[in-house]
Amino acid sequence: MTIHVVEIDDTIFSIAERYGVTPVSIVENNGLVPSTQLAVGQTLVILFYERVYTVNENDTLPGIAASNGITVKQLLRNNPVLNLIPAVYPGQTLVISYTQEKLGTIAINGFAYPFINLNTLRRTLPYLTYMTLFTYGFNPDGSLIIPDDAEVLNLTYEHNTAAIMCISTLTETGVFSGEHAHTLLESPVLQEILIDNIITTMEAKNYTVLNIDFEYIFPSDRQSFTDFVIRTTERLNAEGYRVYVSLAPKTSDDQPGLLYEGHDYASLGAAADGVILMTYEWGYAYGPPMAIAPVDKMREVVVYAVTRISPQKIFIGIPNYGYDWQLPFLSGITKAEVISNEEAVALAARQNAVIEYDETSQTPFFNYTLHGINHVVLFEDARSITAKLSLIAEFNLLGGSWWTVMNFFQQNWMVTNALFNIDDDI
Repeated sequence: MTIHVVEIDDTIFSIAERYGVTPVSIVENNGLVPSTQLAVGQTLVILFYERVYTVNENDTLPGIAASNGITVKQLLRNNPVLNLIPAVYPGQTLVISYTQEKLGTIAINGFAYPFINLNTLRRTLPYLTYMTLFTYGFNPDGSLIIPDDAEVLNLTYEHNTAAIMCISTLTETGVFSGEHAHTLLESPVLQEILIDNIITTMEAKNYTVLNIDFEYIFPSDRQSFTDFVIRTTERLNAEGYRVYVSLAPKTSDDQPGLLYEGHDYASLGAAADGVILMTYEWGYAYGPPMAIAPVDKMREVVVYAVTRISPQKIFIGIPNYGYDWQLPFLSGITKAEVISNEEAVALAARQNAVIEYDETSQTPFFNYTLHGINHVVLFEDARSITAKLSLIAEFNLLGGSWWTVMNFFQQNWMVTNALFNIDDDI
């Protein structure tokens, strides 16, 4: 794999000629169309084939996969065009393998809301070990607030991907409530009712893992939260289910702040079957412009985390979006707009903006002016994703967890697929 950074006067055809690949492969592997306007500084993933297969009459995807010793999901990963049109025709050339040496095998999780575009989900599922449905809630009496998850789950299971049920303290107003968590954590009776309801739902809907996402827990509830995770894990493990816990991105045991103090890394890491480090949102909508997930900050979290939790229990969080800030930033007034990574590149191309790259945070960014207002956009590209994924290999972590997969980002998945074998053992 090569990551090409677009220069002035580059075209898809000139880049293809430079690397000895076809323009079609660049278009397909980067989610482009032939007429796409390239932005100076944008990345393109260049992949080199090791083995290919020419489709014969009456061939099927399962048959091609089996005869070449790979899974159907791997065939879909290697050939993203099949995720758009899941059918083959005689004479079609399919990639069986690439020349890129793998860094290992990892698990991949992606969070999705129930209203995700099903075509987006369909294109994403081949790259996922787990799909986490965000989110179930609970009432003060321990009953569940159940999202409309039927369509998403059906499509997930069709792609042989495991589903994770997420239970959180998110309220109807869209905020995490420490008070809501406190009501549950101070009552063992309510906890047992909630756990009973969770087990019943997981069994009925074929969930295999529970993700507990309790944020902004009161510091006084720190031990109570750990006890709840211990109790939940014991109950669910006895029924054949696993439990993962989402953790705020801490760098020390005594890190101050409501987001951090209720999460005891060592105790929660020992109690649960796995953890998801929420290593993103350093740059956030109401904050000053900065990288959403600076690799240097992510590294600090991982360096601390592996001293408290087994590396093979850890997912690192990876963002799948960017922010567009108006300048100058005014605290309490400026709110950045969420932008997908592909939209960010298209915006840079339209505005003739040059995409630059910050080496410290390993993050692409660009500036532009629209209607007399200055903007700065920070987002993710193939380079930044590679830097984040490298942390998984360096620290021998369980895998990566994407927040969220609501927007499809082809480069992200082609880089992930090139660098790692994706665990399908669900």
